[in-house]
Amino acid sequence: MLVQDRAAAKPPKSQIRDLPTHQQIRRLTEPKNLDFTTWVSENLSRIVVLSLLLLTAASFLFLYNTTDTASLLCFQSQSTQSLQPLTRPQIKWSSIQVLPDKTSPYSTFLTEKWIVVSVTHYPTEELKGLVKIRGWQVLAVGNSMTPKDWSLKGSIFLSLDAQAELGYRVLDHLPYDSFVRKSVGYLFAIQHGAKKIYDADDRVEVIGGDLGKSFDVELVGEDAKQEPVLQYSHENPNRTVVNPYIHFGQRSVWPRGLPLENVGEINLEEYYTEVFGGKQFIQQGISNGLPDVDSVFYFTRKTTLEAFDITFDEHAPKVALPQGVMVPVNSFNTLYHSAAFWGLMLPVSVSSMASDVLRGYWGQRLLWELGGYVAVYPPTAHRFDRIEAYPFSEEKDLHVNVGRLIKFLLAWRSEKHSFFETILDLSFAMAEEGFWTEQDLKFTADWLQDLITVGYQQPRLMSLELDRPRATIGHGDRKEFVPRKLPSVHLGVEETGTVSTEIGNLIRWRKNFGNVVLVMFCNGPVERTALEWRLLYGRVFKTVVILSSQKNSDLYVEEAKQDHIYKHLPKIFDRYSSAEGFLFVEDDTVLNYWNLLQADKTKIWTTDKVSKSWTSVKPTGKSDWFSVQAELVKRTVSTMPAHFQVNYKEAAKNNQDSITVCSSEVFYVPKRLVTDFTELVELVGDMDLHYKVAVPMFFMSMDSPQNFDPVLGSMVYKRKSSSFNSSLSLYSAQAPAVHPWSISSEQDFIKLVGQMAEGDPLLMELV
Repeated sequence: MLVQDRAAAKPPKSQIRDLPTHQQIRRLTEPKNLDFTTWVSENLSRIVVLSLLLLTAASFLFLYNTTDTASLLCFQSQSTQSLQPLTRPQIKWSSIQVLPDKTSPYSTFLTEKWIVVSVTHYPTEELKGLVKIRGWQVLAVGNSMTPKDWSLKGSIFLSLDAQAELGYRVLDHLPYDSFVRKSVGYLFAIQHGAKKIYDADDRVEVIGGDLGKSFDVELVGEDAKQEPVLQYSHENPNRTVVNPYIHFGQRSVWPRGLPLENVGEINLEEYYTEVFGGKQFIQQGISNGLPDVDSVFYFTRKTTLEAFDITFDEHAPKVALPQGVMVPVNSFNTLYHSAAFWGLMLPVSVSSMASDVLRGYWGQRLLWELGGYVAVYPPTAHRFDRIEAYPFSEEKDLHVNVGRLIKFLLAWRSEKHSFFETILDLSFAMAEEGFWTEQDLKFTADWLQDLITVGYQQPRLMSLELDRPRATIGHGDRKEFVPRKLPSVHLGVEETGTVSTEIGNLIRWRKNFGNVVLVMFCNGPVERTALEWRLLYGRVFKTVVILSSQKNSDLYVEEAKQDHIYKHLPKIFDRYSSAEGFLFVEDDTVLNYWNLLQADKTKIWTTDKVSKSWTSVKPTGKSDWFSVQAELVKRTVSTMPAHFQVNYKEAAKNNQDSITVCSSEVFYVPKRLVTDFTELVELVGDMDLHYKVAVPMFFMSMDSPQNFDPVLGSMVYKRKSSSFNSSLSLYSAQAPAVHPWSISSEQDFIKLVGQMAEGDPLLMELV
């Protein structure tokens, strides 16, 4: 699966060919034979081919009408890959010649500092400001939507025609109407003497009009700042990505490209370390105003048409990333030094909303092979919010796959002995894994050859620190820094000294349930609902674990059998051992979390007071399902320690000949009873005890029903029929939970949010 789907790029003009004239003549002059038998004999191969084509077309038509688009795309992708296996490009690097620019009017122009922007409209005021920065040359790269008469004094403009005359290999891969044509600009700048390239866009205003005010423009020489750089700690091997905005004072803001599962990680650093400066070859600047945020943030933090104007701490020190820890990198406020120019390539087989994010993670991983690192800098620019909608649909696959991409990059290794071969290795592996297509593999090969052609020399490989034992961080190596907490926006409401009722409630809910792990079992299609459930409940519960009958690594969905769901819970208990409790819910039950505040989190929550959910069934004594389950309960109870047996028999004394059955769509296990629950699961072992029987048996063994918290006793509960369909009249915002409710698509989710907004009005910001 691609990180994002995108519209197919327009084919370069050079790929359009007319049918050769001799073929046209041959078609018109071929004689026809009216003898049917002879005709069939002569055209048998054509008939077979035509039949296969018709059969294939019919198959695709059937798939299109009977499956969703994702299934069809998957089928097409797998078919293409099976017919056209990936081939790793073989390049003779020594045969590539360095060719100077002999075609453009700037063939003799050389300078070291370049600002590269993509332009679609006439020059903006911000772009006019970039031209005025002393010592830097602005290069504007046009596309098919750029006005023909575009012009800005002091800048170099590359129109489509001017780009075509440069003769770069990458031109064959670039779409006409996309900002990824900046790749041509990068090559042009390198060919004309670039040593530093500031990757920007035309709505960025550099603070103070000086890129050297915050960035380290010089890494060597007299003007270089010879000082250590604060660095995130590498002590936690499970931390693979960080939100740098927290370091600069904005804990409730996150950058585009940060995995959504990491958005809730807002704790401050316990301590930092330091690293020697001089190898921060990629420098990511922070932008005030509208920082680089994704559509989830943009939509959920806006209530009016007022533009964002978010401020970061300009006094916070720059911070570096150690090997093994990554950060999102964008294409509109980033400084690249020559040692990292190879990392400027913008992928073309993914959407523009994913291209620079993918480039950033790909580049960071390769940068480690050179001993370099990424550093994030305090506000270097102000970016103006034009109040334009961010396309969530284009970002959805990015949110799904970016976490998997980071894990893949950390595990990836190469045995190549040259850096460009190592780059090809990674690009080939990413194509195999589906993070981009073969088009980007070929694009990478042409990009690297073009780099040599324009005079770039590939860096030398260094040993990878990831494969060495990590040094212990002593007290003397620990560096303290406490980030400020600046005014921000949270779910559409500005964070200041006072907060509205809605945001006050959300903070209260988050404080109450922030250390409770929500475990959800999805019966429905997780590819359509998993992300939505996380967006809904992740606002309140810091951790949301989603289970399903089928594993989905892309969506972080774990595999578990519903009939034995209780056997999977101890694994989650161990994983989140510091959690205050564990709330389980099935996706056919809606949690009104605002009505659960009064519940005691040290007690069991279950539906023992809901008559249609919690029932006693007397087995017939035959081999029916209830009789089999009753026998398993009897065997389990007989092996229980004394305190469990006493509790269970006391709770069941009025129904000794019956077993208790609970539908168990929703229940809560407090931390104090986690060990007991795990012990009971171990007693069941491999027995086929159904969860609707096992869970109530566990609860009755762990504690007296008189001690259960009654919070779920007033939930709306109806038995699900075969013709069940969610009814809006069933929902009640005053109940702690509602069952049943069907969610199988985004449209169903939107309807649900509309109902739940009665209790949590801020939910409307999600739709």
